[in-house]
Amino acid sequence: MATSSTRPASIEKLVRRFQRSSDPRRRYEQLLWYAKRLEGFPEADKRPENKVAGCVSQVFINAKLTPEGTVQFQGESDAQITKGLVALLIEGRNGLSPQAVCDLTPDFIQETQLDVSLTPSRANGFYNIFKTMQQKAAALVLEAGA
Repeated sequence: MATSSTRPASIEKLVRRFQRSSDPRRRYEQLLWYAKRLEGFPEADKRPENKVAGCVSQVFINAKLTPEGTVQFQGESDAQITKGLVALLIEGRNGLSPQAVCDLTPDFIQETQLDVSLTPSRANGFYNIFKTMQQKAAALVLEAGA
C-alpha cells in the first residue's frame, strides 16, 4: 500500500486540495472545475482501443511516451463528473514514468473523500479509468522495449 511519502507529489497535491473541503458539494464543484480544464481529446482517437470498459458514460483514454520517458495522457468523457475524474487522474499521473503510473494504487481516492461522494457506478468508473491508465502505461513500456 502506498504511503504519502512514496506517492508522487502530483497525487499528494490533489489529495491536499480535496481534503481542504469537508462539504461533498464542494468536492463535486472541484471535480467540475477539473472537467472544464481538461484539454480537448482528438476525435480520431475515439476508437474502441481507447474506450474505457465498464463505464456507464463514454470514456476514452490514450497515452504516449514523451522523449523524456514519461507518460502523457489524454482523456474525454461525455459526463461532467466522470470527465472531472478523468481530468483528476490525468493531472495526477501526467509526467510520471510508466513504472510510477503502474505502481500507484488507487487508495488515495479515499483520502480525497471523493469515494464517499460518488455513486457506486461513478466509483466503479473511477477504478476502471485508473486501471485503463495503468494498462496503457504498461503497454508503452512493452512498445519501447520492442
